Amino acid sequence: MDIRNCKECGKLFQYDGISKLCYSCRKKDEEDFKKVKDYIYDNTGATITEVSEATEVSEDKILRYLREGRLEIVGENPGLVLDCERCGRAIRTGRYCEECAREIEKELRSGFERPVKRVKTEKDRDRMHIASFKKRT
Repeated sequence: MDIRNCKECGKLFQYDGISKLCYSCRKKDEEDFKKVKDYIYDNTGATITEVSEATEVSEDKILRYLREGRLEIVGENPGLVLDCERCGRAIRTGRYCEECAREIEKELRSGFERPVKRVKTEKDRDRMHIASFKKRT
């Protein structure tokens, strides 16, 4: 059983491996997300500040929703820009640009692949040598 402190309120809760928030804070967070989503749906092109003021949800939470990939920046609004955490390129949602995400995925996959075992041939077999003989050659 894994017990942790809630990142929002600090109260102890049983960690489920998914959210770092307790049940009541997670429920409140979902309500805030729904408010933000509904406001953006009705007011396309709104800035983070406008959304925050209208919904009374902090700008940090809205940015977190963007980083989690739950919201996406649409259009060419220079005031709304996220940067890839790996290369710094401008992105619309998430933490990484598509190119960096592909590279990270490729690197992770290669780490899980099993190395191919080579079949030893007659030449590759271990051989015994006299130490003094091997030093001379």
